[in-house]
Amino acid sequence: MNKPKRILISGASIAGPVLAFWLNKYGFEVTLIEKAPRPRPGGQAIDVRGKALEILARMGVLSGARELRTQMKGVSLQDADGNETWRSEERTLSGGRFENGDVELLRDDLAKLLLDRIQGVQVIDIRYGTSILSLDERAEGICATMQDGNKRIYDLVVGADGLHSNVRALVFGEESQFLRSLDLGLAVFSSPNILGLRDWQIAFRDDQGGYCVYTARENSELRIAVGFRATMEDERRGSVREQKALVADRCVGFRWEMPKLLKYMDAATDFYFGVAAQICMEYWSKGRVALVGDAAYCPSPFSGQGTSLAIVGAYVLAQELSGSEKGHAAAFERYETRMRPYVLINQALALRDQARDRDATYSDEQIDAAKNAIELD
Repeated sequence: MNKPKRILISGASIAGPVLAFWLNKYGFEVTLIEKAPRPRPGGQAIDVRGKALEILARMGVLSGARELRTQMKGVSLQDADGNETWRSEERTLSGGRFENGDVELLRDDLAKLLLDRIQGVQVIDIRYGTSILSLDERAEGICATMQDGNKRIYDLVVGADGLHSNVRALVFGEESQFLRSLDLGLAVFSSPNILGLRDWQIAFRDDQGGYCVYTARENSELRIAVGFRATMEDERRGSVREQKALVADRCVGFRWEMPKLLKYMDAATDFYFGVAAQICMEYWSKGRVALVGDAAYCPSPFSGQGTSLAIVGAYVLAQELSGSEKGHAAAFERYETRMRPYVLINQALALRDQARDRDATYSDEQIDAAKNAIELD
């Protein structure tokens, strides 16, 4: 059985660059494509936890991630009028601890760190502004036809292209089979720090939605995250301009300083809107194609583990392919066997958190177990 050599990866956010790094290290010829014309700005503060930290260390970027970490000193919950109802300098909103080994940093900072790590590797071909139009599996490989007109045969193709994966749709079919919507729209954008916050988060939540406002870029700006009831049809509707109008309409009832902050959304160039969801699949590979990260097993933002799952999944997939003397099918099977228990426990975390039942809150020990529920070779 010939060992695969030429691998195409679609998606250059988190899982894609990690996978490209390790495949290159193991001697594969890697092409990494991204449909956006350039690295995507914006996004929430995300956590890197457990085994994912060990992988960043093996990549030589953990110290850089720690230098970029947010510097939150605490969090306040408030009522609709802005009156503080609870504060903590020890625990985060999700019940975790501020002082622990986790690294919280902005999504775009982590993505840049990973891309910088691989862009110096001349043998990794990175292309922006293109995506896969079709995949045709043949005896000698899989032919990928690109949006930019390029066509090439690869040994394998990996979809690392997120919740609404193009590769998954091309190979596995309509996403409605796999997508479990949590019916909460999430919008994130930046504004100047007009509140004068310093290393702090402020949050509000009720049955209809809520928001979280926190400092970024050494307190020079704010990241504003708002949530409200929404469906996938809301996400699919219209342009970015129309999505901003939708968010403004759904958030019109927010009080406190939110009307002022929402005015900055219109000019925000890092605006993101999506509906929280999970991806649940019986298998993550088919023929010469595999999925990794959110494309295969998105746990939703409620888990706090999406980034770590992407990093660990990319590492495990590359590792299994590097020892694929029995062929890619056996490597894909081992990847799924190793990853699935880790994925399932972290997807369960998200569903339990969404219930917002204080009696259902996980203990520190249970959270730590979920973060480390996989062994790395």
